[in-house]
Amino acid sequence: MLLTKTLTSSTFRLALIAIGTFGAIASAIFSYVYLSTSSYVRGRSDRAIMTDYVSLQGAYAQSGREGLAALIEQRIADRGFAGNVYLLVDRALVPRAGNLKAWPATVTAARGWAEFRAPEPLRGTADRPLLRAMLETFANGDRLLVGRDIGDLDSFTDQMKLAVISGIALIFVLAAVASILVTRRTVGRIESINATSRAIMQSGLDKRIPLRGTNDEWDRVAENLNQMLDRIETLVGEVKQVSDNVAHDLRTPLTRMRGRLEKAYHGQRDGAGDQSLIGDTIADLDAVLRIFSSLTRIAQIETRERKGAFRTVNLVEIAGEVVELYDAAAEPDGTRLTIVGEREVLVTGDRDLIFDAIANLVDNAIKHGRAGGHVVVANEIIDGRPVVSIADDGPGIPADQHEHVFKRFYRLEQSRYTPGNGLGLSLVAAVARLHGARIEMRDNSPGLKLMLWFSAPAG
Repeated sequence: MLLTKTLTSSTFRLALIAIGTFGAIASAIFSYVYLSTSSYVRGRSDRAIMTDYVSLQGAYAQSGREGLAALIEQRIADRGFAGNVYLLVDRALVPRAGNLKAWPATVTAARGWAEFRAPEPLRGTADRPLLRAMLETFANGDRLLVGRDIGDLDSFTDQMKLAVISGIALIFVLAAVASILVTRRTVGRIESINATSRAIMQSGLDKRIPLRGTNDEWDRVAENLNQMLDRIETLVGEVKQVSDNVAHDLRTPLTRMRGRLEKAYHGQRDGAGDQSLIGDTIADLDAVLRIFSSLTRIAQIETRERKGAFRTVNLVEIAGEVVELYDAAAEPDGTRLTIVGEREVLVTGDRDLIFDAIANLVDNAIKHGRAGGHVVVANEIIDGRPVVSIADDGPGIPADQHEHVFKRFYRLEQSRYTPGNGLGLSLVAAVARLHGARIEMRDNSPGLKLMLWFSAPAG
């Protein structure tokens, strides 16, 4: 099954195209090497034959047939010319000198180059070597053949040809095997991803793509996909949690409103009582509308539609306005609200959203801190990064709950009966994500210190 997918995959087809292209280039290079080498070897042999031929032709011009015959016999006796062949014949092709016994029957040209098999074995061997010779016919009809045994050269060029063909074939075979193996590995990894995808579609988001521990690009792709699946699973869980919490939080006010309306429907009309009932119903409807308004606002922030309003703003000014706004709200419980830190801490962001985030944190610190406590809003630059922090001296938040409090509608057990809908910190988290800020919770001993770490403004 995997082999079939390998052979029919686009990766394998691309590999075949690459093999063909590389093979054609390799074949051209090897062919050039073969032809160049063969031409060079034969050229050297031809130059040696031509040099010998010119020398003998000069001897014939100076001394005639007898002088040429004497020089040929001298060359035959000289070991330096052991690989050469000579033949001088008259008009009737009767041999006059040389180491060939007769004029080759296959050689019919009067002059020029010729290749032929020797009429008989040479130098005591049983083989008839391949000869290459230069021919000349003189004015009186005498004919001269000057050549060399090129059997070794021919054998060398044949070996070169065999080596070139074998090398090209080996390249194609190795390239094909490598392509199949690489494609098989690629298809195997892709099929693993596909199998996991099918399992997820059939059974849910609990499946993950297996890693092989090679830390190669496929493992990195699998890690990224697994992280994406983790994120999707988290978001799906949050959607389910939000749906459950919305249903839970709306059930109580809607049930109260229905009970009041049913009571009024069946009871006698009472102006003051009806007015009170209408007022209470409106208050419950306002609470429901605030929930939907908060959810809509968080959704808008998370879609990053607000980045068009980003500009450089001063955290100190924004925090100062928040403290001024909530100072009166803190007085009934005797809570002191203080702002400290730098005079100017610049960040790039949406001023209104940053105001809302700080306001929600200050509101939480006042609501969930201790009565008569102290809430400190600090603006600082730490390690070159703008930071705004809100610290209280209340009961704080258990460390194991730090990650959960930013979920929508999540409320600590001790906060169940405190006014609110559990969406404040969710909005803070959404604003932080939009601005690329990091949220950090620290133990304030006692109380909680929540810090927003922004990135330094560009330029």
